[in-house]
Amino acid sequence: MGTGFDASQLLKGSLDLAVLAVLADGEDYGYGIARRIWDAGLADVREASVYGTLNRLFRAGLLVTRVEPSANGPHRKYYALSSAGAAYLADGRLAWTTTTTAIDHLLGSATGE
Repeated sequence: MGTGFDASQLLKGSLDLAVLAVLADGEDYGYGIARRIWDAGLADVREASVYGTLNRLFRAGLLVTRVEPSANGPHRKYYALSSAGAAYLADGRLAWTTTTTAIDHLLGSATGE
């Protein structure tokens, strides 16, 4: 008997696109990005995973940052898409649509639809 489907593997592979899609709507800081991902229905994504993804995407040149001083606590680092990040997101959207269309078709075929 199986132990059930592990959805975390799907999330792991799609977190880059989720973060980039959030930032396509405008810059935000790490916790704000995490909240927007959770609010979209991905409540199982850990905050640490979002920060790790942000750092990796920044190192890859897909994000730019700026630091905003705060009088009430630590400074906030804001993230935004770079031009390379916007192009990567556009490519990712196309790949996502192609892949999910194929998987939806296969899953529908598997259930006799």
